[in-house]
Amino acid sequence: MGWYPIILLLLLLALNMRVAFAVSLAGMFFFLMSPNIPTELFIQRFVSATHSFPLLAVPFFVLAGVIMNASGVTRRLMALADVFVGHRIGGLAKVNILLSTLMGGMSGSANADAAMQSKILVPEMTKAGYDKAFSTAVTASSSIISAIIPPSIGLILFGYLGNVSIGKLFVAGLIPGVILCVGLMLVAGHVSKIRGYAPKRSVAADWFERRSVLLESFWAILLPIGIISGIRFGFFTPTEAGAAAVVYASIVGFFYRELTIAKLPEIFLEAVLATSIVMLIICAATSLGYYMSWEQIPKQAAEFLLSISDNSLILLLLINALLLFIGLFLEGSAGLILLTPILVPVVATTGIDPVQFGIVMVLNLTIGGLTPPMGTLMFVSCSITGVSIAEFTRAVIPFFAMLVGILLLLTFVPAFTTMLPNLIFG
Repeated sequence: MGWYPIILLLLLLALNMRVAFAVSLAGMFFFLMSPNIPTELFIQRFVSATHSFPLLAVPFFVLAGVIMNASGVTRRLMALADVFVGHRIGGLAKVNILLSTLMGGMSGSANADAAMQSKILVPEMTKAGYDKAFSTAVTASSSIISAIIPPSIGLILFGYLGNVSIGKLFVAGLIPGVILCVGLMLVAGHVSKIRGYAPKRSVAADWFERRSVLLESFWAILLPIGIISGIRFGFFTPTEAGAAAVVYASIVGFFYRELTIAKLPEIFLEAVLATSIVMLIICAATSLGYYMSWEQIPKQAAEFLLSISDNSLILLLLINALLLFIGLFLEGSAGLILLTPILVPVVATTGIDPVQFGIVMVLNLTIGGLTPPMGTLMFVSCSITGVSIAEFTRAVIPFFAMLVGILLLLTFVPAFTTMLPNLIFG
């Protein structure tokens, strides 16, 4: 059979077929063309992915994020971001970035964050005199932080597929998330200074106002802290943490008196639709994964990459270049699901920490969401704000450059991703 299913997959993707269907057809092709393998096994492998306990974390955290959004949490976190950075040059742009950092602990999805902030903040930035393409670029770029700050859906998928501790991955994302926030704020401030974008607030908020807003949003901020603490001290697994997050988010919503019974059908529908997209791709990738194991594709990929160099740093740089290229054509979650089983065995042979690699890989593939021709973050943001792809591409260049620079920093300095997990988990 060789590489024919992979060639078919690439052909279908080039024809702009939906990723889940392209992967499913490629997997089905293998089972249909292999006389020694029962065709019924395709369905069995397809369905078997839904029996995974760790993957239950995905719908739970998605639901928790949707509940938080419907409970007024977003508005409170926006006010919190405003009192801390709204008085600086390019204040609204920095509020946008800080809000993405705070919301990363709620939604866990870069696409969800980009959609939400494109609806809420880009119109506000446009009214304040910001260029709409710049506002859209800020929104799409900062949403990448949500893929790194726990509880990230991407990190859950990597941990499940790569057999890496999800708890360690969650903790490992904290420092990179802060670095991304600071780096993007520096770019936004520099561009805003050149273009003369005024601060949102004429004077800085006093500490009384900051304390008041912080107390009002305290229960929302406590969610990611509670998740990490509960996993670390053994109160629950990452999957159980997702269920706890749903319960906690519901309590916070009713406490704020903004979550009502009437909103629940809409909340559940949004969560089901978001979860079904991810799970369909996972099921399809599981069937294709059987083909990869049968044909020993991961072993062949490892031998090929190691034949180029067995130096861990050079290998990471090669993989980074490969992933950045793949990100041009493949949606982040799909790329993660397809490539994690192939690349984790490769990096394991050279002693690269799988936790560090998980953060680097998730960040790398999410950055691809900003780039034509297939960037999902780009399409989500532009479709809502009405900015053309050409305008967006020009505006996003400085942010893209900063993100790649941070990606290289995390590649060259493992301590940024491994220090906290080693300190907390030992």
